[in-house]
Amino acid sequence: MMSDISNRSWPAIEYENHEWVSSTARQIPHSAQKRHRGPYQAAIPTRISNRSVGLPSDLAALVEEAATTVTRFDAELGYELAPFSAVLLRSESAASSKIENLTASARAIGEAELGVSGNNASLIVANTRAMNAAVELAHRIDADAILQMHAALLDQSQPQIAGRWRDEQVWIGGSDYGPHGATFVAPHHERVVAAIEDVLEFITRDDVPTLAHAALAHAQFETIHPFPDGNGRTGRALIHAHLRNKGLTRNVTVPVSAGLLTDIDAYFDALTEYREGNYLPIIERLSLASFSAVGNGRQLVSELRTVRAGWDERIRARKDSRAWKIAELLLRHPVINAALISRELGIRGANIYRILEPLIKAQVLEEFTDKKRNMMWRADEVLVALDAFAMRAGRRV
Repeated sequence: MMSDISNRSWPAIEYENHEWVSSTARQIPHSAQKRHRGPYQAAIPTRISNRSVGLPSDLAALVEEAATTVTRFDAELGYELAPFSAVLLRSESAASSKIENLTASARAIGEAELGVSGNNASLIVANTRAMNAAVELAHRIDADAILQMHAALLDQSQPQIAGRWRDEQVWIGGSDYGPHGATFVAPHHERVVAAIEDVLEFITRDDVPTLAHAALAHAQFETIHPFPDGNGRTGRALIHAHLRNKGLTRNVTVPVSAGLLTDIDAYFDALTEYREGNYLPIIERLSLASFSAVGNGRQLVSELRTVRAGWDERIRARKDSRAWKIAELLLRHPVINAALISRELGIRGANIYRILEPLIKAQVLEEFTDKKRNMMWRADEVLVALDAFAMRAGRRV
């Protein structure tokens, strides 16, 4: 693919020298001091707001087909939005986190949503908040919206940097002691604000196919690396804000990160090629990821529909029983406690335990804390479907 790349590249990023002054107060080995001494080179981000974007015919066709696939999936689920919007958003958050080597089971994530401490699971829950913020702020993609996404991601785990542009040099690969020998040294922090303004101006354009547009904005954001941490997760949340802003999606968060996971090396290689001036691979990668994402998403939705239909056959409760409302809640929150039920459905006190009885008898729910207080219940069939989605996201297709 991508046979015709002539006249379809941007200038490779250039570099500038900076003097390295370590900000760490800790003692570092003498050998590391020698390696990280003197000037280093940091990237100068290419301005893209007015760059022409041309696609070879085969890639243009792929982008259009991928966009149609995403739009159709979004429209189909629009007719039965609840609970699949929440399920897909959580699944996309988990997949985006997995790209950063943050993994947790669906049960651990569900428990973390209820406040049970779990390192990776808690970070994935935070990523869900960032994704949700991205969707809610999609009507205005500006600097403040990006900062709010980042704040939602890190305000609990790293409040000292959450929602703030970085004021220090960052780099990818190499040593923690300094940027010398790094795989990529991001732009100096004094260039961040202007570079973000440029990519935001690029996003306002309406002359680039949406999927290609989102891929390029994402790659430029990752090149700028505007935060000390959380750039990848925030950047992938930005993709969803972009797709929603341009109207490609209206109802659900299509799990494109799950698609990127099918060939994560190709994703990172495409980002590297983008920095070298070849913008076509990242467009191809996001387009191909969209097909994988929709396929995986469809299978998840199908499995959850089957689970729900099985519950209808097993649950013995009146049609007007609030047990059915809890059954619907379980598809959005497969791990629940009394506080969650009260907050979501307004059911309080001892009534909760009475209403849960038909679900427990039908083996829809299982109490797993073995406590009399602070009890929690889980819907294992939903958790199995979510874990299966995560497993498929890690496979090449």
